[in-house]
Amino acid sequence: MGVTVPGTGKPKRLKLDPNDPVTVLREGVIRALLALPGYFEFGNPVSGINATDLFSLNSLLGAAIETEVVRTLNKLRNVWDPGGAWTGFRFERSSQAFPDVRLVSRSGGEPRIAIGIELKGWYLLAKEGVPSMRYQVAPAACAPHDLICVVPWHLSNAVSGTAEVIEPWVESARYAAEYRDYWWSFIRKAKSHKKGVSYPEAASPYPSKADLVSARPQEDGGGNFGRLPRASGLMDGFIDNSKLHEVLGIPVSDWVAFLQLHSDSATPDEIGLALSAEVARHTAKIAPGAAEEVFLLLQRIARLIDP
Repeated sequence: MGVTVPGTGKPKRLKLDPNDPVTVLREGVIRALLALPGYFEFGNPVSGINATDLFSLNSLLGAAIETEVVRTLNKLRNVWDPGGAWTGFRFERSSQAFPDVRLVSRSGGEPRIAIGIELKGWYLLAKEGVPSMRYQVAPAACAPHDLICVVPWHLSNAVSGTAEVIEPWVESARYAAEYRDYWWSFIRKAKSHKKGVSYPEAASPYPSKADLVSARPQEDGGGNFGRLPRASGLMDGFIDNSKLHEVLGIPVSDWVAFLQLHSDSATPDEIGLALSAEVARHTAKIAPGAAEEVFLLLQRIARLIDP
């Protein structure tokens, strides 16, 4: 692997030829991804999970959610291929490959790949409060038209029900990889001066499972390389807007804050003290009427979690 320090200038998205059929396809795929909330269906309701176990839902259901997203994309063919130019192609998911979703035609011998999507699910009530994704692929392994997509989801009744998705984050896969390395090398605050990134010399688009395509930092930085939510300026707006989404009339950010208090080891007294401290903290900043509203909101969450 050769050590390469990204250019000091902020990365720019590639200018794609608007007349290229793959560019037209890419725009259609983006439209289909953004339309997911209106078409996504998950037929397996979830119930009987303790509130303290909700944080583990992403590991339990994440793969199934992503599989359903791919199935929904194939149902939206009229959105991404309204003219029938890509007849015979369908989206396929392979969790061990990059990108893990590919639009493939298998007619005529060797599979033909039109475009790829690196797909990540984000369980909105996860304790991290941000997508837990790790994106380490080298920019050279991303084809110009490839995308990365993060799909936020939650249960319809917060602690039970069927999985629902909200508007996803869609970005150029190559731009996301280049921005990650730019942020790591020039924006990230770190004590170490070793900020270079190493890339596999033979990285190219649509690698096999055995191909080496991961970038490696010169210094690990606590294992944080590839965590896109930490690359300020890339996903910030998307994450903030997603936290404003309401589940049963309560913002996601409030659900997460409340669930974080209810760890397996937390006692009722400890939870009560934490809630009182939170109310007091808000009271010092906002008007009395708004503070009372915060307290009532916390009580409402408590009743929903433990009726």
